[in-house]
Amino acid sequence: MRLYSTDQGIAREDREGELSLLDLPFDELGALLRGPGVVAARSARTVRQVALGEVRVLAPVRRPGKVLIVGLNYRSHAEEALEMLAAMGRGPVRIPEEPNFQVVAGSAVIAPSEPIVLPAVAAAEVDYEGEVAAVIGRTATAVATSDAGKYLAGLTVVNDVSARDIQRRAMSGDPTASIGVSKSFDTFKPLGPCLVTGDEFAEPFDLCIRTRVNGELRQDDRTSSLIHRLPELISFLSRYQTLEPGDVICTGSPRGAGVFSDRFLRPGDRVEVEVEGIGSLRSGVVAA
Repeated sequence: MRLYSTDQGIAREDREGELSLLDLPFDELGALLRGPGVVAARSARTVRQVALGEVRVLAPVRRPGKVLIVGLNYRSHAEEALEMLAAMGRGPVRIPEEPNFQVVAGSAVIAPSEPIVLPAVAAAEVDYEGEVAAVIGRTATAVATSDAGKYLAGLTVVNDVSARDIQRRAMSGDPTASIGVSKSFDTFKPLGPCLVTGDEFAEPFDLCIRTRVNGELRQDDRTSSLIHRLPELISFLSRYQTLEPGDVICTGSPRGAGVFSDRFLRPGDRVEVEVEGIGSLRSGVVAA
């Protein structure tokens, strides 16, 4: 089931490009998840049908309680990142045996139609990372890997934008900087366009993920290359904090982020993250 948060309420895409606006007492999917969950959208009455182009698509979850960022989770990306860390004198370095994660601000989430804003205090090295995002559907505390799928509402697309200069300072030991801050600026987590429910994907799912900047292909991989699969991530993260409905897990990004070629985002750029079976997330870039 493919669900949208829109400016006219929650919608279900019953046919490609055609939405059924649903009779639900919630204005976006985050509120639905904190209530009866996605099952209510399956049986909800259709108020009216509209074309996808007739509504403004919002982030599936407008304000997640938590956004959890998993790093170094594609082998290709881990290898290029560890090479950079070694060059910075951060050795010996190796691919982490357990998931590496950061918690960032839910206020960073924006809708597909909203631009990424280069912050005045850190505009020089803003970078993209296309990722599959998992949205939690049920409260999860210390769940077993074998049960993790029960806590998944569905998948969407995210651009994990970072201020690399702040991130580099944090990784060099500067106590005034943190990786979480580098990823938490307003507009740094474009999310969408829709939520595809978990029952549409069988683990281990194998989806093509591509990122383009101004039409140029920068990232191209498949989710079968994930080091730590989604059930493992949900189980692992739930041991460190309770996962709540609407929380977002960014599952990792493949090789090709701008930091490795000194190609950072500039005003006027267009970024597109495309994930097979989910859709395309497109964002413009503007100066503050």
